[in-house]
Amino acid sequence: MVEGQNVMGRLERLTGMLRRRGVILPAFEIHGGAKGLYDFGPVGGRLRAKVQDVWRDHWLSQGDVVEISCPTVTPFAVLEASGHVAEFSDFMTVCQACNEASRADTMLEAHHPNPDALSMSELQALLDEASPPCPACGATEWSSIAAENLMFDTVIGAGSSGRAAFLRPETAQGMFTTYPAIYRHFRERLPFGAMQLGRGYRNEISPRQGMIRLREFNMAELEYFIDPEAEASHDFTPWRSTSVHLVPAEGDPFQSTIPDALDNGVILHPTVAWYMARTHDLLHALGIDLDKLRFRQHARDEMAHYALDCWDVELHGSYGWVECVGIAHRGCYDLEAHERATGQRMRAWRNYAEPKIVEIDGWTTDGAKAGPAFRALAGQVKAKVESLPADAAFPASLILENGEEAVVEPEHVRRVQRTESVAGEWFIPHVVEPAFGIDRIIWHIIDHAYQEAGDGDDLYVRMHLHHDVAPIDAAVLPLFEKDGMGEIASDLHLRLCASRGVLAVYDASGSIGRRYARADEIGVPCCLTVDHTTLEDGTVTWRERDTGEQTRLSIDEAIHRLSTRA
Repeated sequence: MVEGQNVMGRLERLTGMLRRRGVILPAFEIHGGAKGLYDFGPVGGRLRAKVQDVWRDHWLSQGDVVEISCPTVTPFAVLEASGHVAEFSDFMTVCQACNEASRADTMLEAHHPNPDALSMSELQALLDEASPPCPACGATEWSSIAAENLMFDTVIGAGSSGRAAFLRPETAQGMFTTYPAIYRHFRERLPFGAMQLGRGYRNEISPRQGMIRLREFNMAELEYFIDPEAEASHDFTPWRSTSVHLVPAEGDPFQSTIPDALDNGVILHPTVAWYMARTHDLLHALGIDLDKLRFRQHARDEMAHYALDCWDVELHGSYGWVECVGIAHRGCYDLEAHERATGQRMRAWRNYAEPKIVEIDGWTTDGAKAGPAFRALAGQVKAKVESLPADAAFPASLILENGEEAVVEPEHVRRVQRTESVAGEWFIPHVVEPAFGIDRIIWHIIDHAYQEAGDGDDLYVRMHLHHDVAPIDAAVLPLFEKDGMGEIASDLHLRLCASRGVLAVYDASGSIGRRYARADEIGVPCCLTVDHTTLEDGTVTWRERDTGEQTRLSIDEAIHRLSTRA
């Protein structure tokens, strides 16, 4: 109990500091706030931007990945094709005493090792048996469980011309619908990837645990398109001696290198292993404590039906183990779904080792007549006609992928009979997707970096943020704002801020010790103090956050060190 109280006390002090110092704070608080919505304040906004920059640079350095940006408002048809309209739901139950809605699986975490994998009927039976207390009022009477779609719906356009739409629940679908343009960009050669950073929206049933579960959140996803028949050529040499904590779907957790886990068949695909290794490096670069990181493999009944392998990166902090990254082999599900819904080709070309001689005997459409007859559906009609056997008869009634019926008359088609030498074939690429919850990662960067020393009124807080993500690069502190020290400090502050990639703050309030403490609290890597010696020789005191070590540098040296570090 004492340990739990200590953890909760630390969490309260941490969240209080983040709020007080303008890092992360409840949104719209003057109007009563709204659950699941948070502001990144003056310090937090810069922290988020630097984390995103590190994420972006890490993946662009791979050389075969590009960044795109797609709208957050997404037409109904897109998310219907992807399966989100039918399947993007959580199971909800409502307290009969206070009407507080809760996720059924969350309420039953103490009664089952993985309630998220249970069906609605299994959850209902467990809820009836366990009768967990309501987190709001403590009552134990619950409504029947119902599936609740989590997407925010909206309308594109006004009046009767408006089209149903949603705020996107993920960034991935924009990369799938843009696939033809990305394929052209890469000169129609696999493998390649597309990535996107941006906002996602999920109308969570009962957002709790601060930054862990949000209704509007920052996410970053990468879709890596591969030929499923081509041998992957990833070089795992850099990770041959790096041991990680793995929790496989079957068997006990163990320590291993990622290449060994791949060789032993625990990780099921080399590109999944590649992104696991690269993600491990990225999180280390962001300042995550690697002793608090593990990879957990999804059990077969936990994965989407189309997934071939899936691993979560879970980070440990004040809320226990939390999923922050998912690395999934999604097969060809997404591209195939959009091709089926639109009739647009979402494929890549694969050359055969040797050309093949094939006899073609079938049907195709006569574009001059079928085009005007079927208009936007002409592509789907053509695909259906070409899939018919040689003995098909017309007129024929065809059901298209979108459910519409098309009656194809004899004049709409023509017979195709020929012998061809075929050099290759069209196929639907498979996709490996690393998906990152940026807000959850930022929370754990802060949680892992936050350190307390002493207690009570003597409590000293220091945030050991890596300088690549520290929101403020330096604090400029005039010992006094007199005798010219204030003017020199102000000029130094402006020169630093004019340096590319550097952000400095000016602080002249209170004792120098109190100002050091304020800088340490939000993770400023160094402080530059302008004092009487500065007036004599033009040097400033450089104080390192982590060690407290102080050295004298010229102003130009200090600016150069910070600008090159940035």
